[in-house]
Amino acid sequence: MKFDLMKNLLDKFSKELCPGCSISVCKEGKEIFCYESGYSDIENKIPMTTDSLIYIYSCSKPTTVTAALQLYENGYYSLDDPLYDFIPEYRDMYVESENGVVHKAKKPITLRNLFTMTSGISYATDTKEFDKARDITNGKMNTVEVIRCLAERPLSFEPGERWLYSLSHDVLAAVVEVVSGKKFRDYVKENIFDPLGIRQAIYHGEFERNMSQQYRFVNSAETDIVKLQASGEINKTGYLEKVGNKNHLIFGSEYDSGGAGIATTVSEYSKFAAALANKGMGKNRERILLPETIELMRQNQLNKNQMKTFVWPQHKGYSYGLGVRTLVDKKIGGSLKEIGWGGAAGATIIADADTGVSVFYAQHMLNPQEAYYQPQIRNVLYECLK
Repeated sequence: MKFDLMKNLLDKFSKELCPGCSISVCKEGKEIFCYESGYSDIENKIPMTTDSLIYIYSCSKPTTVTAALQLYENGYYSLDDPLYDFIPEYRDMYVESENGVVHKAKKPITLRNLFTMTSGISYATDTKEFDKARDITNGKMNTVEVIRCLAERPLSFEPGERWLYSLSHDVLAAVVEVVSGKKFRDYVKENIFDPLGIRQAIYHGEFERNMSQQYRFVNSAETDIVKLQASGEINKTGYLEKVGNKNHLIFGSEYDSGGAGIATTVSEYSKFAAALANKGMGKNRERILLPETIELMRQNQLNKNQMKTFVWPQHKGYSYGLGVRTLVDKKIGGSLKEIGWGGAAGATIIADADTGVSVFYAQHMLNPQEAYYQPQIRNVLYECLK
């Protein structure tokens, strides 16, 4: 296997797309390629490496799903159990229609709805429910208390009606906390990070001073890098703006964000991606999920109506399983049911249980242009594996 094409691609990204990027590729749990290009801090010329500390944002979601599926394996719930069995505040939910009319929901939110982003919950955070949570927690925003307050907000649609990217996995993290009796961060550390030998992956801590700088791609006329690439105008019209190293989806000092809370490195989190591709087993032979559960995770969960709103351009050829995209169109390339997800600053997981191959890639740039970089990484990966 030759990875010159992948090296060239990352060098291209760090020149045209982002300040710096890095990648780790594993097969059957063992790293077979790693590479880094560009800078984690442009102004101070600090190189980007696979050990650079980054926020992975929504790449945290597969970890949350894994934690919840461990409890599923142990018989604590079934996927179609109602959410109110675990968080009673969700028993009587209401739906706000597009014309502003509020009515009682006809069906309860199930745990499957949380896994599959079909709950009706939105990603709205600047709301009176969040304000209430800040008041009653003195700004600490304890995970379960925040999620209890969130239950007071009307749903965007009837549970199961459609797919909507949302705080569903933050709610799922609260369920893990309730069921396990442990802080979500502690459960994940004890049952996922420690078994896999992941030593640097945290939800809380004084780590911002060590964080790679975050940037944002800015262009006064056009921020879509796909169009800029086609016009040849990337370097002429685009520039990178430093935006600091805060994660706006960590709402308080005690909030374990199941949807976006992890800070880690490529070399560390690649161990988790590798375990997903290795049917739940880490390279150290520690198992975090059964093969049957990995297979369940990557089964398509969306019906035709729900698929109508699963339309992000980087999802072409994919549907959605239990908290991960899953490839359903072989014409896209790669393996059917290859799974993964991306994050707001450019972290991306690819895990293929049929070949045992995984990728963890990261940049640290908000508005990361997923439709541009994600398909290229996948396509170049499978070309290198030939």
